[in-house]
Amino acid sequence: MREVLLSVAPVAPVPHPIIPDEIAADVCACHEAGAAMVHLHVRDAQGALTADPQLLRETLRLIRSRCDIIIEVSTGGVSDLTIRERCVPCDMALVEANSLNVGSVNLGEAVYCNPIGDVRYCVQEILRHHKFPEIEVFELGMIHTVHELVQEFPSFPKPLLFALVFGHPGELPATRPALHHMLDYLRETFGEQDEAPERKEILWGYTQAHREDWEMMRYALSLGADSLRVGFEDSDISETSVHAQTNEPVVAQAAALIRESGAVPMTSARVRELLGIPALRGHADA
Repeated sequence: MREVLLSVAPVAPVPHPIIPDEIAADVCACHEAGAAMVHLHVRDAQGALTADPQLLRETLRLIRSRCDIIIEVSTGGVSDLTIRERCVPCDMALVEANSLNVGSVNLGEAVYCNPIGDVRYCVQEILRHHKFPEIEVFELGMIHTVHELVQEFPSFPKPLLFALVFGHPGELPATRPALHHMLDYLRETFGEQDEAPERKEILWGYTQAHREDWEMMRYALSLGADSLRVGFEDSDISETSVHAQTNEPVVAQAAALIRESGAVPMTSARVRELLGIPALRGHADA
């Protein structure tokens, strides 16, 4: 049976108190509901992006003491942080994966700056610390950049995992033509893929900012999406027009959608096996 990686990004990107115990409880409830990976940022007590990982370390320790969800921490986000500051989580022991942003894009009124020199530095740090990169793509040219990076860095782990992001003002809209546009160029650049996950060179996932319903998530699954990302960072909608109070019902709805498509949510152990992430052996110090 086909398996789909379900990821949760649980922290809304608006100013609000960051309480590690509440985040950890929510994340582990999401894990029980079907999420195999959690996507977090380094945030301060008020929710702003920071280079100080103190609160994140506490959050990760609490998560790992309660469940075996795969921990991914972002190297991105719109901020004034330098690329070295953004790469702080690459050197944290409990972090298993990092998001990799491969180009610049307008996001609403902000410019998300990822010049190629910063991208190369980020790749080097991710590879040096043996983390798995999830590649975030907002525009077509970023796919071409990834193709060049893979040639430049032969140790880039396979399969490549693409998170195709839609719906931010200023980037590709969350529409069927936009998704086809992205997938067509993925196939043109990297070739058609074998159906068996173990033999695929690329996996692709769907992320939708400001999601109001599940139409495009359902459509992405019908096209063979290998992963979905949901959670308050992107949208707190569980059912149409229903704002969830925690991330668990959002994840549960996404897991139901995966099963409706004839697939099942991957376990964390299965994702680690597929992506070559080491299996957990005890709890490391963050």
